Amino acid sequence: MATMADVARSAGVSVATVSHVLNGTRPVLPHTRQAVLDAVEELGYTTNTLARSLVTSRTRSIGLAVSAISNPYFTEILQGVEASALEHGYSLLIADPHDDPEHERKVVQLLHERRVDGMIVAPSADPRGLLAYLGRHDVPAVFLDRLVDAPAADGGPRFDQVCADNAEPTSRLVTHLAGLGHRRIGLVAGRPGLSSTSERITGYRSGLAFAGLPYDERLLAHGDSESAGGEQATAALLSLAVPPTALVTGNNAMTIGTLRALRARGLSVPGDIALCCFDDFAWADLFSPRLTAIAQPSKDIGARAVRVLLERLAEPDRPARTVRLPSAFVHRTSCGCPEEPTRSEHPERPQQAQQPQ
Repeated sequence: MATMADVARSAGVSVATVSHVLNGTRPVLPHTRQAVLDAVEELGYTTNTLARSLVTSRTRSIGLAVSAISNPYFTEILQGVEASALEHGYSLLIADPHDDPEHERKVVQLLHERRVDGMIVAPSADPRGLLAYLGRHDVPAVFLDRLVDAPAADGGPRFDQVCADNAEPTSRLVTHLAGLGHRRIGLVAGRPGLSSTSERITGYRSGLAFAGLPYDERLLAHGDSESAGGEQATAALLSLAVPPTALVTGNNAMTIGTLRALRARGLSVPGDIALCCFDDFAWADLFSPRLTAIAQPSKDIGARAVRVLLERLAEPDRPARTVRLPSAFVHRTSCGCPEEPTRSEHPERPQQAQQPQ
């Protein structure tokens, strides 16, 4: 197996120069850098990551704690994280906290014990144990998708955070349905305690207010961000004395549960009830009718989280920041509109609601 000394002899440089080229620790003249890279390729040299980590105290690895198995939305985020980490020369260690606070703290500790350079975490609804561990051990971390209210001494965020916009896109779904004449619009909301849930509820209420509709707490049911919960929440809404004529679902898993509940009652979409969803997914365009949805930039969220973490590693003392990425309104037919699918980043709000049908 080729050594760094072999590479240095082949390239006609010092071992230190080879180290600077491979580790990026010091600028090297372009022709010298190329000579080293050519020698690496010719000799088939591979970096001894373990030896390098002992010297630099860096493993060039990132820990990722997201519920990727139980939530298909996080699968796309994982793809974004993995691609960006690989692009920057980092490996990825993945753990699934199952959205359980106690398990979350354990898997974060496990990742930390593997000496990852930093972590990307989608926090649970009760992240107190997570925050305590990260703070106690001074672990560089970025939260994604879900924000955590953990202010620093200066009043700003304590941790870097990356997520999509939630409130305004949800409001757009509500006003779109109101513009089609609906007056009783239900919301299948996610797990209480998650920032994404509370922000989408805020958007739901602001959309009602914009459309001149009253907020009725009976039209909001929590589906716990899961398919089974979405099915139960939808069943509860349909059992009201005056059920909703339109539904907004808070994530893709709950959308599946809602569709099950509607099918169990023999209700058609949009003939019997209109449906709009938060989260687009690969097969949403294959349903009949095709699902009108908010598409989050999930892969971009993952990639941006990696970049923010690497910036944190490079500048440990810089102020933490929250990055929000825009979502897109994907206009299809489950809302009751005719078959004229369009995709718009900023759909116009209806100027005047039609009469109820």
